[in-house]
Amino acid sequence: MIVPLTLVACALLVLPARASAHVRLRELGGDVGREVPPSTVRDVDLHSVATTFDLLAACLRAGLPMATAAAAVANTAPAQLSFALRRASELLTLGAEPATAWADAAADPAIESLARMARRSARSGSSLAAAMTELAIARRIETEDAAAAKAERAGVLISGPLGLCFLPAFICLGIVPVVIGLATKVLDGGLL
Repeated sequence: MIVPLTLVACALLVLPARASAHVRLRELGGDVGREVPPSTVRDVDLHSVATTFDLLAACLRAGLPMATAAAAVANTAPAQLSFALRRASELLTLGAEPATAWADAAADPAIESLARMARRSARSGSSLAAAMTELAIARRIETEDAAAAKAERAGVLISGPLGLCFLPAFICLGIVPVVIGLATKVLDGGLL
């Protein structure tokens, strides 16, 4: 009885209706398509951030203005970075100063370096594409270092349980037979 009801419920969700799946999921309580401010997102995948920086560098090398490049890249960026890129793009399009446009991004420590470089580039007139490439490389190095640190930590943490497993076996199979063998020779031989 449960299986047919489950299949009917899934069919009602999947079948085309007047409202799109996006609208139906939102009605069910999902947060599809909603922008998430940076303060609510905690975990950021540094590889996707590095890829976003590479895409931004490619757009800037192609000759797009910063506002257009940020808007184009924001669609594929992680939520935290996407929010900052969209906001900066909108403010730059409206004619805001770069310091004002990148203020929200500068408040977030995960993407503060992007805001700092964008403001510096706007102030000095230098190209931001090379800086974005260097920033992407730095993010990838951070990711590799974090992965290596986690692997080393796992190696250290696994030694405790392994030691607790092998120590009794070593005592039972290595030390106890030697002690019993020596004790039988000493006690049977009349040395004591």
